[in-house]
Amino acid sequence: MIVAIHQPHYLPWLGYLHRMAQVDLFIVLDHVQFERRNHQNRSQIRLDGQAHWLSVPVVQRSQKERIVDKLVDNTGARPWGPIHFATLRHAYREAEHFKPYAADLRALLEARWERLVDLDRATLELMQHVFEIRTPLVRSSELAAEGMKSDLILNLCREVGADRLLAGFGGSRRYLDAESFARQGVRVEWHQFTHPEYPQCGPQPFIPGLAALDLLFNCGPRSRAILLQETAAPQLRAAA
Repeated sequence: MIVAIHQPHYLPWLGYLHRMAQVDLFIVLDHVQFERRNHQNRSQIRLDGQAHWLSVPVVQRSQKERIVDKLVDNTGARPWGPIHFATLRHAYREAEHFKPYAADLRALLEARWERLVDLDRATLELMQHVFEIRTPLVRSSELAAEGMKSDLILNLCREVGADRLLAGFGGSRRYLDAESFARQGVRVEWHQFTHPEYPQCGPQPFIPGLAALDLLFNCGPRSRAILLQETAAPQLRAAA
């Protein structure tokens, strides 16, 4: 069995979903420390030809707070969820496929979320549904594995019975001890992902690394095949 392990993301990007689609089980690493200025509570979209952050406000209690304990800050004068949906609706007003997904996205964003991890899980499950990714999920906070960095990842693999780990692009490449994994019967493989280019609404050039919603709103039912490189992406429009 091959697994991937990663912290939860808010409105995850294409590389996150691509790795999930390659494995038998995806472990959401939610019992580690919350990282400010990461993707756990924010994501980028395309707005008027520029990358634009959508950030979920969170309650600041401790610098060592775990992701699973992180609370959404719902005390603002204007609720953040409707603002995010309104921003998306404006940003993708010219996108061909925004409307078919708008109702589900609006319901998700306008719901009241107390814990960030539950919001992230909901956005991930929505992306799984629309991209038809069937990989089962489990939260690390639901497992018994302990340790730090490489030891924690190895212990999670062993607990779920994995013999292969598909490691990602982030800091794990610096600290994973592949030889230690091999001695425990787990082979480390490195995720390979080539970001597809596809027509984006608004002025070019193409902006990579945005939320997977960007591909979905622009390419609709073709998005899964483009993500998994089962078909060539539509040609980019020439710059105006």
